Amino acid sequence: MNNQIKDIAESPSPADERRAQLATLVPEAFSEGKIDVAALKRALGEQAVIEGGERYALTWAGKANAYKVLQTPSAATLRPQCDLSVNFDTAQHIFVEGENLEVLKVLQKAYFGKVKLIYIDPPYNTGSDSFIYPDRFQESKEEYLKRLNDLADDGTLMREGFFRKNSKENGHYHSNWLSMMLPRLYIARNLLQEDGFLVVSIDDNEMHDLRLLLDEVFGTENFVACLVFDRNRKNDAKLFSVGHEYMLVFSRNRQHLKDMSLVLRAPKEGVDDVRAEFDRLRKKFNDAWGNRVSS
Repeated sequence: MNNQIKDIAESPSPADERRAQLATLVPEAFSEGKIDVAALKRALGEQAVIEGGERYALTWAGKANAYKVLQTPSAATLRPQCDLSVNFDTAQHIFVEGENLEVLKVLQKAYFGKVKLIYIDPPYNTGSDSFIYPDRFQESKEEYLKRLNDLADDGTLMREGFFRKNSKENGHYHSNWLSMMLPRLYIARNLLQEDGFLVVSIDDNEMHDLRLLLDEVFGTENFVACLVFDRNRKNDAKLFSVGHEYMLVFSRNRQHLKDMSLVLRAPKEGVDDVRAEFDRLRKKFNDAWGNRVSS
């Protein structure tokens, strides 16, 4: 099944969703539809609220604008393309083509809190990859379609200011990448169900920044694991031979996983054989442990 996006009603606003959730949990913190900070402090306790001064936080140039991009609703929807699809009426999967932030916002309409697993393979910000900067706060359908069709032979947009290389010489090299990632990770979290997972591939270029960003979006308490895997590349390093990359795993709600007693780790190789042999010896010798060992 193939779908493209087109203009229609706006997508849900993450800010509105959060306010509604907070109003449900702490109704006394709202007055005439707005948050009463003093009332919120009373409800949570004085020690639970940071008012100012120094504190542990991840910040960068453009972070406020990244949140504006996140909170700006999309006016797009999915448009089925039956002529480009195979078994459209019976297919159990969907391939969606479009700018990924717009698509994520659109998917919230139907899949908010319903996705079990999301895997993301973002640009690694090596200085040689190209991706969209800056995100547009508002854009007409005509402007959007013009951008989609304004591609070079390698598939990148030719107009400066949309697709371009995020050079390491750029003073906002890391900031640009973080601003691109924040809204996408935030909406990905919205799509996950309570026992859902997010897995993000990354390498050393942005590993540290990505971990801090995921801590902010998901909460440090929902960190599950940092997996290291062999990328099986040739040894062409100038200093150290780095043959690995990472996958950061975060849960939507780790407490929910504890309640389910979910086991994610694979059993050690050969454990089943050892257990089967132990059961055989126990059945044969009962409690005669010396005979079991010598056997």
